[in-house]
This record gives sequence, structure tokens and C-alpha cells, in this order.
Amino acid sequence: MVISRSMKPTVLLATTCSYYPAARLVMALAEAGCIVDAVCPSGHPLRVTSAVRHVFDYRGLMPLRSFAAAIAAAHPDLVVSADDLATEHLQEMHAREQRKGNPGSERCALIERSLGSAQSFSVVRERGAFMDLAQREGIRVPPTQVLENVDALRSWIARMGVPAVLKANGTSGGDGVKIARTPAEAESAFAKLQSPPLLARAIKRALLDHDQTLFWPSVRRHRHTVNVQAFVSGREATSTVFCWNGEVLAGLHFEVVNKASAAGHATVMQLIEHEEMSSAVERMVRCLGLSGFCGFDFMIEAETGNAYLIEINPRATQVGHLSFGPQRDLPAAVCGVLSDHVPQPAAEVTEKDTVALFPQEWIRDPQSSFLQSAYHDVPWQESALIRHCVSNRAKQSGWYARGNRQQGRAAALAAASIPVQRACRTKEREIVA
Repeated sequence: MVISRSMKPTVLLATTCSYYPAARLVMALAEAGCIVDAVCPSGHPLRVTSAVRHVFDYRGLMPLRSFAAAIAAAHPDLVVSADDLATEHLQEMHAREQRKGNPGSERCALIERSLGSAQSFSVVRERGAFMDLAQREGIRVPPTQVLENVDALRSWIARMGVPAVLKANGTSGGDGVKIARTPAEAESAFAKLQSPPLLARAIKRALLDHDQTLFWPSVRRHRHTVNVQAFVSGREATSTVFCWNGEVLAGLHFEVVNKASAAGHATVMQLIEHEEMSSAVERMVRCLGLSGFCGFDFMIEAETGNAYLIEINPRATQVGHLSFGPQRDLPAAVCGVLSDHVPQPAAEVTEKDTVALFPQEWIRDPQSSFLQSAYHDVPWQESALIRHCVSNRAKQSGWYARGNRQQGRAAALAAASIPVQRACRTKEREIVA
């Protein structure tokens, strides 16, 4: 389906948190040939880039109204969700239109064009339902069960043993994942994951980080649905794709080399080719009729090399801006499908297959050897974005290394920011010259 022939297509990036990769994605989309608008919290790093035409405020206390106002003003051809809560907002907007008796409205059409078939919304939102569907499709998955209560957890452990992985629906970035190595740890993790967010934490996040994602769940005392999954010993891997009407148009597959914390974001990734991962992603995208950006997480079993699908992320992920040539450039695929020209992928970002993500790996360890040996993905063309990240390293550390409380981290980051600032100035002089 061609959206725009004579003009550049307009993409609205929607995000509810100050997640740095969203800034990288708007840059890549603009470079690919899209007009990019954004709806995001105040203080988001994408606001300092030159890639965004208009920025609309996201207000966590009125989330759907914020999204509706941005859509009405931008008239986008596509909405790109950059986090799980943004996807939930879009799905809820679609549901409200349905309840009003407007299933054929322009807003519904836009959301379905951006996310895919509305029939898949509940499946991608519920971890248990997604895993059940994958198993029925013959895809290799670890045993998974929705837990109604602690007795169900005890019964699971009696059958399956430990370690076990507990995951809460409606969470992301490792916040809602716990690996339990004993029955006692499993019960403690279940209680914590099921409990509503603490009000004090929600207020702090809202006031200091301009992030209201925890506010309503805390006020309404929302209890998460928790799933338990068999532990697969091996290496973590991830796929990120752009798909259209159930077909994968571009995709990247990575193995995780380093992480901010045991259950946190990846900070160093290695580009790989894995036939089983590719096949599983294509089958799930086709089965669910997905459109837009989407991520899939896997565990590659240490002994066999088998890929176990463990999760779906119905949104753009932190590597979606990277280009590695034809069929491996997601922003180019976006521009291509929204216009009448053949996608022209950007030049490959590097010949290296290992990528150190900025600022993620720098925040994890300012002295990391990967900052030198791998391709360090610093956006040199946007010096204001680099300066913003360096000057706000404490907040960024909260996003990428949440839960890490090592003494001296702040001092180490402050010291490490000096060479990064110097490098930024040097690169800026080179670009101007």
C-alpha cells in the first residue's frame, strides 16, 4: 500500500519515556527520507536533534489526549511506537474508537497500518498468550505458564524445578523480569512483580524524570499478571524488524555481548545470522499480521545452538536505527513502503560485527575495552545530542543501569565525560571543515 507519492512520508514517533534510542531512530528516519514529528515527554533527548520537524508534549496524566492531539496536528502516514506503554496507548485508542462504533475511522486505520491487525493486539500484549501461539505454530519456546497465585507457582516449581524466570506483563527494560534460583527466591520475585508500583517511586519518577508511566498503575493499585518460564542456559539474542501486513521487509539479528545489569538493556551486541531466529520471526509476523517496528528476544541454547523464542517487543528497539545494507536497514524500509520508490539503504555503519551502543556501554563502564575494539555508535553528526547525553549522564544512568548502586559510579562518569566532550568537539570541527 503506497501512502504518499509526490511528497515525503510523515512519521510520528511516539514515546512515553526519555529513552535515548528514540533520538537515534528519528535521526535515521529523517536520513532515510521521512518527515519526522514526535510526541514525547519534556526534556527528551530527541528534542535537541535537528531531525524532528515538530515535537508535541506527552503528558502522562492525560496520555491518550496527548497522543490524539499529536496525531491530529501531524497527520502522519505512520506512527512508530518507541516503548511498550506507547504501544498500549495506541491499542487503547483503537479500542475506544471501536467502542464508539467507529471501527472504520481514520484513526483506527492509522493505528492498524502502524501496528498491524487489531486481532493481534491482545496477543502481543500478553506474554502467556504470545508464547502459547508460538508453540502452536511449531516454534521452539521454553515452557511458560501464567500464574494466578503463589500456589500455581509452587506447583510449577515442583514439576519444572529451578532456576525459573518470572516476568510481569506491561513491563520492559528488565524491570519486570526476575531469575529465581531457589523456590524462596521465586516466591519473593512473584510477590514483588505482582505488586503495584510504590507511590513514592512513581511520584519521584514523574517529578524528576518527567516520566509518568508508573503513576496511574500506582494510584489505581494495578497488579501485574506474572508468567513463569523455564530457564534456558545459553546466550541472549534479539531480532529487530520492520514489517508490513505480515511480511518482514528488513531485519537485524544480534547476540548480546554485554548488558547494563543481569536483567537490563544490552550495551554491546554482535551482528549474527541465525536461520532459526529468522524463520521464527517471519512466521510470527505472518501469523499475527504485524506491521511497523517489532523486536523478538531469544535464548540460544549453549549445548545445541537452538534458538528459543522467549518474548515479543511490539515496538522499535534500541538497534532499529542501525544500517547494515539491503534488507538490513529498517528506516529505509519504512520510507520505501510509504512512498513509491525502491528503498535506498544507507551505507553500512561499520564493517565490524560488534557494536558498542552509545551511551549504554559508556555508562556501564567508561573504561570498557569495547569502546575501542567494537564500533562505538556515537552520533557525531549531532553534537548537541552528545552534549545532552553527557550532561544528563546521571539520568541516563538511571535508564540504562537501573539498580546498579556501585560506589563511585557518578565520579567515574564525570571523569569519563571529559574525553567524550573533547572527542565531540574534535569531530564537530572536522564536520564543519
